[in-house]
Amino acid sequence: MNKEVEIVTINQENLALYPDVICFINPKNQAFPLKIEWIKQRLSEGLRIKLIYLAGQKKAVGFIEYVPGEYAWRAVSASGYLFIHCLFVYPNKNKNLGLGTQLITECINDANLNKCKGVAVVASKGSFMAGDELFLKNGFKVIETDGAGNQLLALTFGNGTLPVINDWKSQRARYQGLHIIYSKQCPWVVRFVEEIRGTETAKKLNLVITEIKTPEEAQNAPSLYSTFNLIYNGKILADRYISNTRFNNILKKEKLI
Repeated sequence: MNKEVEIVTINQENLALYPDVICFINPKNQAFPLKIEWIKQRLSEGLRIKLIYLAGQKKAVGFIEYVPGEYAWRAVSASGYLFIHCLFVYPNKNKNLGLGTQLITECINDANLNKCKGVAVVASKGSFMAGDELFLKNGFKVIETDGAGNQLLALTFGNGTLPVINDWKSQRARYQGLHIIYSKQCPWVVRFVEEIRGTETAKKLNLVITEIKTPEEAQNAPSLYSTFNLIYNGKILADRYISNTRFNNILKKEKLI
């Protein structure tokens, strides 16, 4: 890549200056301040968000969000690692410029600086999650899969303990009836939940909405992704962000409406 870039690290002092920290969400949307508040709380736990800008452009063209593994909001045990929650480069014309690699390198450098065991991430070929190709290109290896199309990958610096996927499957039986279990880690999930909350459909089906409020709860969520779970009688119907249209289509397929 030969384009000049600037990488900005978000902190408590500059958070309000960079609305791009909330990906693709209008600051006027009700989900925006909810995610901002989540970030403020998590920064004290070591959360890092880095935005990347191309020279001459005012809007960020990508970002990465990561935390110490002890505070990962995924159903993993990754103590001693840095754990990547999200990685985006956008729009498509800015892909294949090496921007994603630069953001991953920022995380790897942080991990080395803090003497971590390495860097870990959950990837998927499905929507709303980064695929594994970029991570494999940057030296990561697949450690484990969840049988649902998601992978735990890690770049290790030595022969230390590897991260593992927690037993998310055993958590599903706790949820009888129709449930949404979510966290504010993803602003798109927050937007959907706030839109569906209080609707006639939700009331009719006695939809129970439960917020995951701590990393410990996320690490014991009923899916590897953790941030969004739509469950009916112990069966996962969706494990990542869905639109209202998709939500209704799923309910129709299950003959709930």
